[in-house]
Amino acid sequence: MKPAPFTYERPRDIGSALSVMTGAESSVKIIAGGQSLGPMLNLRLVAPDTILDITGIAELKRADVDGNELMLGACVTHADIEDGRVPDVTRGAMQRVAANIAYRAVRNRGTVGGSLSHADPSADWVSSLAALGASLSLRSTSGTRRVAMKDFILGALESVMESGEMLEAVHVPLMPSSARWGYVKSCRKTGEFAHAIGAVLIDPDAGKARIVIGAVEAAPIIVEQADELFGGTIDGGFASRFDARVADKLLAEAGMADSADRHIHVAVLRKAVAEAA
Repeated sequence: MKPAPFTYERPRDIGSALSVMTGAESSVKIIAGGQSLGPMLNLRLVAPDTILDITGIAELKRADVDGNELMLGACVTHADIEDGRVPDVTRGAMQRVAANIAYRAVRNRGTVGGSLSHADPSADWVSSLAALGASLSLRSTSGTRRVAMKDFILGALESVMESGEMLEAVHVPLMPSSARWGYVKSCRKTGEFAHAIGAVLIDPDAGKARIVIGAVEAAPIIVEQADELFGGTIDGGFASRFDARVADKLLAEAGMADSADRHIHVAVLRKAVAEAA
């Protein structure tokens, strides 16, 4: 199939892009890599009146370290991160995540901002950036607001972005030298979206952990007070004290009724914890 007819706009700066979004009297869809929107257009699952191509905006391709955080423009591609073309503040964590997204052809064109804006709970960046404690800059003609990644996804294909807003940048904090990282996903075959994700950032020196259970039907399950998952104490022996029963209870309380699905998610989370160790 082919897309329904639409008007095509390709602005050269963010101000012009926002003007198109707010000035249009009909529906507007932003396109960057097009790895999600392209198929949806062809299948006519969406039929916007205007396609706003933001790939000509240089500011959205920036990647800079500012103080203790990395700022990634929304149009930075997965391949840019995989190939080390952007600075790294996560000791290789983001690079490993990027390298396992779909296929290389997808990574060459797909963008971090596009993946997050699509708000698919099974997408790699949704879970991994939440675990890394990232935040997002959302921009409109009224200004810019910053939203924590953990608060961004409301449900499947639903985020806190409002009409007239676009995702401008991702901010990733410096990973402490004592922190441990683990990221594991389960896919039926290579290149598919995951049906279970476990992302963990554990700092035994600080006694803290951030645990994310992703690829669930709604927003990822994010646990920032994770002591109970490790028998009440987070230290160097955290992996041996991981309590699968607590993880299973969290999933059941989140509405995952199928015990087989819970078992898969718990097994994936256990592997992520072991990888961190």
